Amino acid sequence: MTRPSRTPAEAGRESTARALVLGYLNRAAALHGQGYADRAALDTAMRLGCGLPEGPFEMIGRLGADAVHRSLTELWVATGDEAYAPAPWFREPGRPAPETPSPTTGPGNAEAAPVRRLGILGSGTMARGIAEAAARNGVATVLVARSADSAERARTGVGQSLERSVRRGRTTASAAAEAVALLDFTVARGALGDRDLVVEAVAEDEQVKREAFAMLGAVCAPGTVLATTTSSLSVTAGTASAGRPGEVLGLHFFNPAPVMKLVELIRTPTTTTASTATARAFCAALGKVVVDCGDRAGFIVNFLLFPYLARAVRLLESCADGPAERYGEAARIDEAVVAGSGFPMGPFALLDTIGLDVSVAILDRLHREFADSDFEPPALLRRMLDDGCLGRKNGRGFRVL
Repeated sequence: MTRPSRTPAEAGRESTARALVLGYLNRAAALHGQGYADRAALDTAMRLGCGLPEGPFEMIGRLGADAVHRSLTELWVATGDEAYAPAPWFREPGRPAPETPSPTTGPGNAEAAPVRRLGILGSGTMARGIAEAAARNGVATVLVARSADSAERARTGVGQSLERSVRRGRTTASAAAEAVALLDFTVARGALGDRDLVVEAVAEDEQVKREAFAMLGAVCAPGTVLATTTSSLSVTAGTASAGRPGEVLGLHFFNPAPVMKLVELIRTPTTTTASTATARAFCAALGKVVVDCGDRAGFIVNFLLFPYLARAVRLLESCADGPAERYGEAARIDEAVVAGSGFPMGPFALLDTIGLDVSVAILDRLHREFADSDFEPPALLRRMLDDGCLGRKNGRGFRVL
């Protein structure tokens, strides 16, 4: 059967989708070429962190590196956009074949100390998710909140999450009861004093984190590994106030923490091998897959994901005006990305899922760090946020009206 001819609009959307994905692949190749992460780590991070069917280098391997290089060159010549200037990796003579993805990178766990007692500072979504994941895997966990009301909300939230897991057949009633028995919710900071590992999960604000780590440095026993859950801030800057340069690191869990498999482990220049090994072993005990990252804004997933999302918004801004028209065009671009690349959802559905407020905050942080125009929050995204559009969380976004 003859394939129906495409309309100019359909061809344009397919071209847009292809350009978005090629830009993402090029940025991944550049990040690898800079020595930030190996290809296995990049592939693992993007598959598990974004739910993609394949990582960027797996995709390049399937399409053919030479073919991707040619396509990028054609786009670069046609548009003059430096985002499509092929990364040096594509021009390396004798470019090695794609690596076999490995679930973890970095040193092994020979020096890992067992984490039998976990402390969590914070009571929001991420704090509750990590607490639930730990308790479900047999770790005695105390969650320290700012107020009694916050502690009680966290207790209720974890309990409701466990009840949903029982209803959906993901766990048994007895296993849920055992997890509840391992959880304690309090406002007493002293409860963190005997923990093997403490995870800070407070607001994504550097000053707030500094204050939190100053307190942790004073309260926690010597040798306690102290981790921040930041997704975009400097781990070194946020944790320095603890006064324990060898015992601090970053553990970037993904939401929802009980379900998502990926953890980006961020080691500072002074983090000891023993602290790293303990944190990695703890994550493995929760069934997580760890990839090592250097201490720079965005780490792997956000550094690669958000320029792709921001570029999609700029393209939409140039071709659609008004909420109704934007809604329709965003849906069609999403469909073209899903059909052309096999991604589970397009950029606009993903922005709504992440939250437009969260997306602007991450882009702002990345733009301050790298001064790269691809990280600058698009004007349309800021306008929508100013108009109260948050995405799925309030039913107003690119794909929800």
